[in-house]
Amino acid sequence: MTRLWVVVILLSGQTLAAPIDTRVHLGVASCAAGVCHGKGAQDQQSNVWLNEFRIWSADDRHARAYQTLLTDESKTIAAKLGLPSAQGAKICLDCHADNVQTSKRGPKFQISDGVGCEACHGGAESWIETHTEPDATHRSNLAQGMLATEDINVRAQICLSCHLGTANQFATHQILGAGHPRLRFELEAFTQNQPPHFSVDADYRERKGAPSGFEVWRAGQLQAAIRYVELLNSPLYPGDGWLPDFAFYDCHACHHPMDDVRWHASRRGQGLLPGSPRLQDQHLLMIRALAEASNTAVVPTLTQLTDNLLQAGQKGEDAVHGAATELAAWLKQQDWLKSGDDRSTATRKAIAELAAQGVLSDFAHAEQAFMGLETLSIHIGDARGLQSRLDELFDTVESDETFSPSKFRAAARRLLNAL
Repeated sequence: MTRLWVVVILLSGQTLAAPIDTRVHLGVASCAAGVCHGKGAQDQQSNVWLNEFRIWSADDRHARAYQTLLTDESKTIAAKLGLPSAQGAKICLDCHADNVQTSKRGPKFQISDGVGCEACHGGAESWIETHTEPDATHRSNLAQGMLATEDINVRAQICLSCHLGTANQFATHQILGAGHPRLRFELEAFTQNQPPHFSVDADYRERKGAPSGFEVWRAGQLQAAIRYVELLNSPLYPGDGWLPDFAFYDCHACHHPMDDVRWHASRRGQGLLPGSPRLQDQHLLMIRALAEASNTAVVPTLTQLTDNLLQAGQKGEDAVHGAATELAAWLKQQDWLKSGDDRSTATRKAIAELAAQGVLSDFAHAEQAFMGLETLSIHIGDARGLQSRLDELFDTVESDETFSPSKFRAAARRLLNAL
């Protein structure tokens, strides 16, 4: 089973940076006709369903992203930030809509459509007509400017633009403090939790390929880690004030009851003292699990680079930028992280071991660990047999307000014993 993680399209960045997608966006109405992608049911004679607009509009949360800005909660957040309205603010629209500049909006474009087709597939100006021609191929569509969302690295970059941020737009600590939900992301789980609008059949595989659940999860973790450390190396850190922007730090290192002591002894080995704010490392720890399963020789280097980054986060801007530069360069050089054998079983066990040992003791760690463990179990095919243990683990991370590191470790230990 797949959990229904409630995901808000977050205040972080434009769906794609302008240099990548500069074409006119024609609006979802351009795709919604009954002869296009607006059919009432799947077309059995076509190699695409042709009811994609119906699926998006009825069941996909992206279609309701703009409407979120009209809620009382969004109005309250906007008021706290001194914005006249959420639905009129660029910082909100950049992720709650396909907020391309006015000159790039076609006659049927409506900002109120939310995160529509072209937010992911790219502006349709160049390919809306040619992609329906009898001799059109997926390769020719890409040549005309359609974005290759079947490429898991491209897909991850598109998703991360809103679910983590860009150098141009970011969910700052001020925005979070005004009441905006905390950002989180896991590519495979988020992909599966949206209604599919295509079939991965023989024809699809021939035209586009089909990465496995393990490959999607691995790519998502790598791209999220790279994006995070690159944002640390941007002007966003430390931000405009004399303090660093605490949105880069682990929220729960500070935000928990004073009598709930969550600092784990493993942090001492990293050179981090109790009470210290900590940069986020959840994606880096998932990559460590991948390394434990696939390439143990790099584990010491990855661990040291991660520790260097966390220690730099308590020293200052120059130290952070230096450590982030070094870590980003190392991550990009790791070819074993980009392809290779399916190591899902070993990776799952490595995550469970790290969790049971207490290494994954923070809520963001536990959250990623659960999503990874369930995602990989579904891919491996034994999730049903592990249902009770996965349910027990989910219960420990369902709410950050009730999260108990010791209960999470115990549940992880029982799951590990069941593997």
